[in-house]
Order: sequence, then C-alpha cells, then structure tokens
Amino acid sequence: MSVAADGQHHLIDDALARRNAIILACAQAMAGGNNTVLLATGAIAGAMLAPDKMLATVPITVYVIGMWLGTLPVGAIARRYGRRTAFQIGTLCGVATGLICCIGVLYGSFVLFNIGAFFSGLYAAAHQAYRFAAADTASDAFRPKAISWVLIGGVLAAIVGPQVVIATKDMLPPYLFAATYLAQAAIAVVAGLFLTLLKIPMPPKPTATNAGRPLSEIARQPKFIVAVVCGIASYSMMNMVMTAAPLAMIECNHSVTDAALGLQWHVLGMFVPSFFTGTLIARFGVVKVIATGFALLLASAAISISGITLWHFWIGLVLLGVGWNFGFIGATTLVTETHRPQERTRVQSFNDFLVFGSMAIGSFGSGKLLAVYGWATVNEVVFPVVLTAAVLLGWLALRQRRNPV
Repeated sequence: MSVAADGQHHLIDDALARRNAIILACAQAMAGGNNTVLLATGAIAGAMLAPDKMLATVPITVYVIGMWLGTLPVGAIARRYGRRTAFQIGTLCGVATGLICCIGVLYGSFVLFNIGAFFSGLYAAAHQAYRFAAADTASDAFRPKAISWVLIGGVLAAIVGPQVVIATKDMLPPYLFAATYLAQAAIAVVAGLFLTLLKIPMPPKPTATNAGRPLSEIARQPKFIVAVVCGIASYSMMNMVMTAAPLAMIECNHSVTDAALGLQWHVLGMFVPSFFTGTLIARFGVVKVIATGFALLLASAAISISGITLWHFWIGLVLLGVGWNFGFIGATTLVTETHRPQERTRVQSFNDFLVFGSMAIGSFGSGKLLAVYGWATVNEVVFPVVLTAAVLLGWLALRQRRNPV
C-alpha cells in the first residue's frame, strides 16, 4: 500500500502484479492467436468474397474499426464493474468472431464475414487492455516489465494463430478457412478460462474532492501528446503493412502457407522482444527504446521496397514486428507516466481510442494503395509518418533534459 501525491491510498503489490502478468500472458497467447487467425486470413478471404478486389482488405479495416470503437466501452465497463468483467465480455466477442466468420464463408457472404471481423475488433479492444491491467498494482520499477510480460504471451499467439490456419484451412472443402474460424472460436474459450484466475482490485473511486483531472488537461501534457503520436506511428504503420502483406505475397506467387508463415514470423518479431524490452527501458530509458523501434520500422520498409522474394517479405515482416514492439511498449510506458491511479482507465482507453482510430485509416488505405500503386508504395508511406513521430520524440527528450522532473 502506498500514498500518492493526491493523498489517496493505492495498492502497490509487485507479487500480485507478477501473478496477474503471468495469467494475462497466458490469456494473451490465446486471445492474440484468435486475432492472428483473422489477420492471416482476412485479406485472402476478403478477396474471395468481396465484389471488388480493391475491397479485399475491408475485413481488416472493419476489425480495426471494431477495436477503435471498443476501446472507450472497455474502459467504461472496467471502471464500473472491474477489469475482469470487461475482459470476459471481450471473450464472448472472440467466440462470436469465429462462429460468424465461419457462417460468412459457408454462405459466401461478404457482409457476414465483415460482421465477424467487427466482433474480432471488439475482442482486440479488450485484450489490448491486458497490458495496462498488469501494471495496475506494479511499482514504478516493475511497471515496464509487467507490460512486457503480458506481451510475451504474443509469442505463443504467433505460433497458435498461423498453425491453426495451416492445419485447418482445408478441413471443410470446398470452403477455405471454414474450419479455421471454428477453431478460432475455441481459442477464445480457452482464453476466457485463464481470465477466471485473474485478481485485479477495483480502481480507486473518485471522491467529491478528488475526481481526477479533466481529460482535456491530461491530454495537453507534452508527454501524453508524444506518447500518443509514438503509439499511432508504431501501430498504424505496422498494421498498414501487415494488412497488405499476405495479399501481396499471394500476388507475388507465394503460397497461402508462405503467407501464413510470414505472418507467424512477423508476430514472433512483435512479441519475442517482450522478454527483454522492459529491461531495456529500465536500463536505457524509454526514449532510446522507442527511437530504436522507429529505426527498425524504417529498415523494414526499406527491405520490403528492395525486392519481392520470400526472404524480402519475411525479413521485412520480422523487423516490422520488432520495431512495433519497441515503439508500442515504449509508448504504453509513457502513457502510464501521465495519469494518476484514479484516472487510469479513462486515460488509457482514450489513448487506445486515438491509436486504434489511426489504425482504421491505415488499414482502409492499405488495400487501395496495394491494388492501385503496389507493395512498394505501401511501405513508402512508413517513412514520413515514422520520421514525424521521431522528431517529436527528440523534442520531448530535449525538453526533459532541460527540465528534469
């Protein structure tokens, strides 16, 4: 138990934080695997079901819109009923994803498939908040590690999702991926079972004299602004390239298995670094880790532009994942430094609302960019966005050096 500057008592218990982080990592492995199934197959299934090939990535865009629109409700439910309730509602959405997408494939309905994709986005909004939940009772020193531990679950997700696709894609011929989506629903059920073990205290209730600062005041903080921009640059650019990659690989005469394995290597790149990202932040500082992530995102784009062999795709996707990991975990850590405990669910859900809103734009644009201008142009967009965020990050670093808190 600790006393914050606002005079309220808040639970700090690193042992509980470790326990919750391990449970959430297990749930993340299954929930992330559920979403990876859609990401690996969405554009391919979209190309089969859509009336126009330019609409092939619409399911991924709908997924991101669902994630975007789900962020604020997830925060509101967590604030009123607790994090576990919010997460289990997300689990129900994950089960619905697989069932609806399966029906969409069986009936050849692009509309139904997109409804399933929307539920997948709602599920993602819930399990994206796992990383914040792990930090609720963590000390300042342990917080970056708690966030990283949860994202370690994505390592198994990187294996589970693509391998489910490869093992089940042809199990119900002639309906490609129909069995895959049934398996996707089962994965969500397993994630929900892990979440029953979670123990997270309710957030401190605001009092009449201390209801927390207005969101507008928190959002005007330079650190919050830079954290959001870095989160947007890391996540939107990663998502834009990742969304287009499986379809681009098919168009370059690579197989569905090659595309699924490419996504597997990408997701491994996203989450394997979580074993040490928190330690790197504690040792070198969050700004340097985010900057390294930006450098890797730029390197990924450069490699993807330089060729279309299998190895160009796979190496580019791995670097894209690692760059996202450093940039996004760093940005998440910055966000946790901008709010008080009684403000956390409101501020965190607002941050995710902004970040995932930008992803919707990137996802929608990636399909058109790929169809009209090609794979190289998709990657060229990464440069101005990431470089702009890097400039703001450098400005924050100089500001903190001149005015250390």
